[in-house]
Amino acid sequence: MRGPGGRAPLLPPGAAVPCGIALPVLLAGLLGPWSVQWVCAVGIIVVLGVPHGALDVEIGRTLLRRRLGRAWFPVFATPYLALVAGVLVAWQRVPGATLAGFLALSVWHFGTEESEGGGLPALVRGGLPIALPVLLHPDATARVLSAATGIAWTVPPPWLVWASLLWLPLAGAWVALAIRDGDVRRLALPLALSLCFWALPPLIAFALYFVVVHAPAHTAALIRHPTRVPRVHDGASAWWRALPTTFLTVLIGAALWPVHQGDPAVRLVGLTLQLLAALTLPHMLLEAWLTRTDRLAAWNS
Repeated sequence: MRGPGGRAPLLPPGAAVPCGIALPVLLAGLLGPWSVQWVCAVGIIVVLGVPHGALDVEIGRTLLRRRLGRAWFPVFATPYLALVAGVLVAWQRVPGATLAGFLALSVWHFGTEESEGGGLPALVRGGLPIALPVLLHPDATARVLSAATGIAWTVPPPWLVWASLLWLPLAGAWVALAIRDGDVRRLALPLALSLCFWALPPLIAFALYFVVVHAPAHTAALIRHPTRVPRVHDGASAWWRALPTTFLTVLIGAALWPVHQGDPAVRLVGLTLQLLAALTLPHMLLEAWLTRTDRLAAWNS
């Protein structure tokens, strides 16, 4: 979406409201110890971030309700929840490998949504919220990763450090191309995010990125689409339509609470990140299928 004069806005459409809510909560969290920061970050992610993925159910309703009637929900939810359950089991059995898969999917998911394509821009934009915390705040990042996996890391795992270091020259090449093309405006948001990840603790910075950049960008793309979510017209209706599924996600998290151990804040962060990973897999598969369907339709037309 373009602003006046054909220029892309700094933030996605619909980012103002979540930014106005998230900033005071997260900044207030900084006044407390790390446990308060983590609880504030999780609260913001759940309330303002999870609903964008919960709109998958609205997409399923649009695709299936006319053909299946009331049976549309179990037909959609059964394979979706099976994938979620599979990832949650993987966290318990192979946490290190599951973390690697989750981060790789996240890089591609974040990057393709924000760059509206693939290649170098997707790797750079998607890798920013993963690589910068590892490079700028390795100790604090290791604590977050340990909460997610149950593995006691004092520094991030070596494979993640190397991947983050490899991201740096890619980012440099992308910046150089932007300067060469005279399109320095596209550097504004990545620069602002880089400053956030430098100045703020990793989980606080990620929560801010997730609810102010990623979730509004995804929701805005759905609203612009002519057929995917016809009942969603703006950010408020998107949040409202996603509310039942978001509440169901919270119930799933509450049911899994006894499985996790340790300090309540650590358990909360670990459970939240594991659920995000579990929801990311079917969310991305659905998005990939829809994108392929759109391309085939455009090709055939």
